[in-house]
Formats: sequence, C-alpha cells, structure tokens
Amino acid sequence: MPPRIVGALFLLLVLAAPAAAQQRPPNCGDAAHRQFDFWVGGWDVFNPQGQQVGMNRITRTLNGCVLHESWESLNGTHRGNSYNIYDRSTGSWHQSWVDNAGLLLLLDGSFGDGRMTLSGTTRNAAGHEVLNRITWTPITRDSVQQLWETSTDGGQTWSVAFDGRYVRRR
Repeated sequence: MPPRIVGALFLLLVLAAPAAAQQRPPNCGDAAHRQFDFWVGGWDVFNPQGQQVGMNRITRTLNGCVLHESWESLNGTHRGNSYNIYDRSTGSWHQSWVDNAGLLLLLDGSFGDGRMTLSGTTRNAAGHEVLNRITWTPITRDSVQQLWETSTDGGQTWSVAFDGRYVRRR
C-alpha cells in the first residue's frame, strides 16, 4: 500500500478509537465495584464520646465507577474530598484524599472480613515515614465505623488519628 493510504488508514483508526470507547459504557456494576456501597449516602459523623464532629457526603459519580467523598468538620474549618475506585487491573481499591490543610493521602487496599481497609504512607513534619491505615466497617445499614490509625515505627504500634461513627441522615 502506498504510504499516503497507510497514513490515512492510521489516522482514521486513531480518530475512531475515542468514539468507539465513548459508545461502550464502563462495566462497573460487578460485585467488586459494589464493595464500598455501604458508605454511599449523607452522614453525620460522631466521635467516641457521642459528639458530632462533622458531616460527610459520599456519592457515586462517573457512570457509577467512582465514589466521591465530601467531608466538612462541624465548625467548618476542616474540609476534604476523596475519590475512591476499584482498580480492576490490580484487584484492589484506591483512595486519593486531599484537604484544606494540604494533606494528600494515597491509599490502597481491599474489602475483606466485612470491612474496607486501605493503607498508605505519608511523611510527618520531621520527614519521617508514617503508615496510615483506615478501616470502614458497616455496623448497620445506617451506621458505619471509620477508624484511622497511624504508625511511626513500621507498624509495630498504632495510634488512633480519627475514630468516627457515621450515622445516616434521614
């Protein structure tokens, strides 16, 4: 084939590929993509003493493939957002969290034993590595426990950074 025709065919394939991809809806309806659905909804969040500390809204977006979290503390000084997705290429969940204090958390993990557990590393003010482990456990249809723990000794000991009970808004 003459180079001009090969080039024209290549160009047609390149231009047609995005259109073909747009016509196929993503397949995010399988059981693995639904493992974190217990967290979807509007929530009032309470500390272990029963005091409300914030509100959280988790919605499905991007054709149901992504969970978007929007957090705000009760006094409005702390706000943050996360995007959560099941990565079928790795068979694991991923969360990217950002907040108005400049924190970026990149967490990965899985659903097992009735709860979602995601973990990742950050650095503290002194530059030392901090392990972060966050677990979401459905208690009832209308309540979820979120426990965020940190470790500065490679996981030998853990401290509670946040312990919240989510109660679904009516």
